Amino acid sequence: MTNDEIIEKIATVLAEEFEADPAAITPDAPLMETLELDSLDLVDVVVLINQNFGVTLKGPDFVGIKTFQDFYDLIIERVNGSK
Repeated sequence: MTNDEIIEKIATVLAEEFEADPAAITPDAPLMETLELDSLDLVDVVVLINQNFGVTLKGPDFVGIKTFQDFYDLIIERVNGSK
């Protein structure tokens, strides 16, 4: 899976799960605000990423994650690192 495919899949899954406008999901957009996430929603994000990519995230992984690009970079690093 290429980086672009990973990004597209993340954006699609998050938009569907959190009923967000796909057009609002841009690399520079703030993740939490755009998806209107609270701390409980992060559990859903963790489950979605695990189901779709086989990557396990923990609370500390979200430190420093502000934008969608930050989140994409984290997932790409984990997916590519697990090969």
